[in-house]
Amino acid sequence: MSASSRFAPMPDANGYFGPYGGQLVPPELKQAMDDIEAAYEEIRQRADFQEELASLFADYVGRPSPIFHAKRLSAQLGGAQIHLKREDLNHTGAHKINHCLGEALLAKFMGKSKVIAETGAGQHGVALATACALVGIPCEIHMGQVDIEKEHPNVIKMRILGCKLVSVTRGAATLKEAVDSAFEEYLKDPQNFIYAIGSVVGPHPFPKMVRDFQSIIGNEAREQFLARHGRLPDHVTACVGGGSNAIGMFTAFLDDEGVNLVGVEPAGEGLEIPGRHSATLTKGKPGEIHGMACYVLEDEQGNPSAVHSIASGLDYPGTGPQHCYLKDIGRVEYATVTDQECLDAYMTLSRVEGIIPALESAHAVAWAIRTAPTLSPDQHILVNLSGRGDKDADYVANLLGL
Repeated sequence: MSASSRFAPMPDANGYFGPYGGQLVPPELKQAMDDIEAAYEEIRQRADFQEELASLFADYVGRPSPIFHAKRLSAQLGGAQIHLKREDLNHTGAHKINHCLGEALLAKFMGKSKVIAETGAGQHGVALATACALVGIPCEIHMGQVDIEKEHPNVIKMRILGCKLVSVTRGAATLKEAVDSAFEEYLKDPQNFIYAIGSVVGPHPFPKMVRDFQSIIGNEAREQFLARHGRLPDHVTACVGGGSNAIGMFTAFLDDEGVNLVGVEPAGEGLEIPGRHSATLTKGKPGEIHGMACYVLEDEQGNPSAVHSIASGLDYPGTGPQHCYLKDIGRVEYATVTDQECLDAYMTLSRVEGIIPALESAHAVAWAIRTAPTLSPDQHILVNLSGRGDKDADYVANLLGL
């Protein structure tokens, strides 16, 4: 199933989704970004690249990922049927491997000497370290010290895989600071390094490129659901921080007007508490961050504000420019879930279905749990279960005293 014909041509030639996106970089980086765009457009047209990527998706990642009908959870809630797109079953445990393989192959094609990236929860870091080990390119991952302490299992995996892990201690020492630090390293030699951005954010062409690699999620899911049920789901939901797993799922359904698309942002400790949530699309306003125009959470001085989420992969004060556009035109609804709702969903799915979700993914599960009882049993909710929660197990156990 091909991506949506109406929406797939976005962005325009300058990298804009409506007023969002673009390539807001220093003049010395303009050529480097254009070189990446040209190389990507060349490689994506090549049959040998597409064949290699398809082979890796099948034999290395384990695609297609299945859709699981959460029958016990659905019955317990007494409403709509809940289905899970099991991206947690991918090699490395999340959707991130989908675009990391593409970025690593692109880096190899361009002859880059080092791949640099940021990571929050560590899933992008693990996936990129894995992909770089596979193709034989040195990898350097920048990670906030707070997240290093929260996500110990992923930290160990990155080190085992051979990447250089840089601890970022400035500011809040979380995802935004990791992005800043990684970008500074990239600026030292943009001709020989490549910054493999971990979501549909940053300057053009990254929001487009990461979306294209991640669109396999929705393309598979649409085909799988039609084959099994003879119809499409009524609601499709995914968590949104930067927004890669969500845009990967939503892209295939954008033209299906009968499918309600819901992105779930982290309300953290409460939307009314500045700095203690990361609900960018809900509480932010148009601005600029990390080389793109998008919705941004800002403080009173107009700088990106402090943010918080129980899920390290979602605590970012910006979001993908295509999400911003889809919000403005009303095609996607953006809801919020608190830390407590997320934690409850994490435990509920674990104990009712035997599936431990990533805390990021548990935001989407929480929305489904909250919404299903309000719908009839003939309605279907498809959740993108974007990652598994073994990385969060120690952190959750400490929180709950398990």
